[in-house]
Amino acid sequence: MQDAQEQPVQRSPSLGRLFASFLRLGTTAFGGPAMIAHIRELAVGREHWLDKESFRDGVALCQTIPGATAMQMAAYVGLRLRGVRGAIAGYLGFGLPAFLYMLALSALYARSHELPAVVAAFSGLQAIIVAIVANATISFGRNSLTSWQHSVVALIAAGLFALAVHPVLILILAALLSLVLSSEQPVMQQIEPLTHMPSTAQPLLFLLAATAAGFALLAFFRYDLAQLAMLMARIDLIAFGGGFASVPLLFHEIVETRAWLSAPTFLDGIALGQLTPGPIVITATFAGYLLHGLGGAFIATIGMFLPSLLLLIGTAPYFSRLRTSRLFSRAIDGVLCSFVGLLFTVTIHFALHVHWDLPHLLLAGTAFGALIKKIDLLWVVLAGATVSILLL
Repeated sequence: MQDAQEQPVQRSPSLGRLFASFLRLGTTAFGGPAMIAHIRELAVGREHWLDKESFRDGVALCQTIPGATAMQMAAYVGLRLRGVRGAIAGYLGFGLPAFLYMLALSALYARSHELPAVVAAFSGLQAIIVAIVANATISFGRNSLTSWQHSVVALIAAGLFALAVHPVLILILAALLSLVLSSEQPVMQQIEPLTHMPSTAQPLLFLLAATAAGFALLAFFRYDLAQLAMLMARIDLIAFGGGFASVPLLFHEIVETRAWLSAPTFLDGIALGQLTPGPIVITATFAGYLLHGLGGAFIATIGMFLPSLLLLIGTAPYFSRLRTSRLFSRAIDGVLCSFVGLLFTVTIHFALHVHWDLPHLLLAGTAFGALIKKIDLLWVVLAGATVSILLL
């Protein structure tokens, strides 16, 4: 099959098609950052909306700034294709299923607290998530680790992620290591992307003004919800390393500092976040619902995801221009290698939380084989969930 980079980039899709494509992908967005491999398959491999280099730039950017990495990649693809409106369409489409799933489960939890039954029903899905992340690690590693130097950076990054070193420090070290180890290697001439970054300045100013006005109104009418929104926004803007960096901050602020929720209740929310598609930081929806009902769920979710979207829109055009620098290109290689290390660490993390017996091993092995054979992720998840509910 012809390489995705050699395929001609197709005309930008409509906003409706962009939203629908990411909505479908978001329905099966299990495994957090592992979903970037599936976004790549959609945008580069299947639809040819972006060239390979443009997508790599997006991964590096979303790995560098705070926020849920897979969500930001959906927005980045939309931004490259249809500007700010495309970024919003991709972001909403990819994140909406996670929000709706978590909202429904939060309502069920608030009424019945039958979390063990929910966890038992989806226990097989946990094994499938391990297969999804493992497949993404192999797929992304195959594209990013093109030399022994890249492999060394990825392994060191994986070890540092496992030791819970701050993600910003890992990114800086990975970039520096890549510069040092690749200093004697020739740099491939950069290929100018076939799609150009639309102007974002005016729409971004409008969004910032609308956000400020909305927060002012919220603070005037519902100061308690404004406090919740500000807390979520602050966590979103300092959570480098994706959703897994946000969850400890959420726990510290909501349980330890403010005592809004008990520790067991918050941990139940984390479990639900791992059982639903989308980023694990969708736990913010759970916390908001238990604190302030439906309105709290909306406000907490918006507060957790809007700031990083605005940050992506504001930084993407400048990041794209930097890619022509040879030193910057080498540093970005290191950041991409660190992402492979992150995926490897996440695979181990998920695997350690699965009760491995013969049925779960068979389910994970079958799912992994199906993904290797390029069977659509939607069918893998639906079939695995059905088997889990009926047999486990």
